[in-house]
Amino acid sequence: MTWRPRAALRTAARSRLGRVAAVFLLVVGAAGGWWATAGDRTDYPRGETGFATGVPRGVYDRYGILLRTYLHDNLPGVELRLDNSQGSVDNLDRVAADRDSFAIATADAVASYRGDGKDRIRAIARLYDDYLQLVVPADSPVQKAADLKGMRVGVGQSRSGVQLVTRRLLTAAGLDPDLDVSASMLGVGDAADQLRNRQLDAFFWSGGLPTNALTDLSERFPIRIVPLGDLAEAVHHVEGGGADAYRAATIPADAYPKAHPAGTAVATLAVPNLLITREDVDRSLVQRMTKAVIDSRDRIGSEVHAAQVVDLRTAVYTDPLPLHAGASAYYRSVKP
Repeated sequence: MTWRPRAALRTAARSRLGRVAAVFLLVVGAAGGWWATAGDRTDYPRGETGFATGVPRGVYDRYGILLRTYLHDNLPGVELRLDNSQGSVDNLDRVAADRDSFAIATADAVASYRGDGKDRIRAIARLYDDYLQLVVPADSPVQKAADLKGMRVGVGQSRSGVQLVTRRLLTAAGLDPDLDVSASMLGVGDAADQLRNRQLDAFFWSGGLPTNALTDLSERFPIRIVPLGDLAEAVHHVEGGGADAYRAATIPADAYPKAHPAGTAVATLAVPNLLITREDVDRSLVQRMTKAVIDSRDRIGSEVHAAQVVDLRTAVYTDPLPLHAGASAYYRSVKP
């Protein structure tokens, strides 16, 4: 071995350290300086991603619009494309088929879904409950669902959660949904317009409280919300799956102040809404989306009042769907 003085060894060591440092800086520079940008939250894929909402003028639609605005400021680089749909069943189809990455669907629709790709669907959060609402003109003779026999009834669009639960409610009331009513497959906006024009005798709606389309209708036309609480037990015996998702509930007297009679609470049923995604959607994106949904509660809830109940303590209860790995990671990170 060649002998070198200590001074020479120190010089050589410094030279090697300098080369290592230079290489390290080159690697960091090529990587975009992850240590400097981690605080900027660049660890999620950017670009456009689809969110299936629901019918225009419905609660899903308004929630999606407000969430997109929130994400613009709080998830830079992610552009949420909003896709109107027929509702929960359609949304499940869209997510399962990779047409959208995110959507909202009711728990009963999820439980009874049999489409291709069902096993890939995952939950992000339980959001808020939909309340089942049967709307009639204030002067209608209808006092309960069984009174709808022979009438013109809006039952929701063909791939909607509204139609799913409407068929169950009519069956629970002793009516044949295909024979005993003249059914019109309409979204809430069109149904409200047709009721006001006396083209419908009644329509069913499943949505958060209050639904803007019903608030607007009540301010232009006298309406009444028919109680459905008498079907709370019978609906659990209707075949089709998902019946366990329903619970007895009450529409508060102040949900629709202009509905008749004023100041009256209405017994009905409710079903949870789930924010859904697909198993293969990027984990970091889902984790950031979960955080945004929880953090945006107050901002969105100021306009979509149903969203005020979104809460960490209940968001994780997404039965019958398991949580996406990204959502689980977020909930673990904020667990006390």
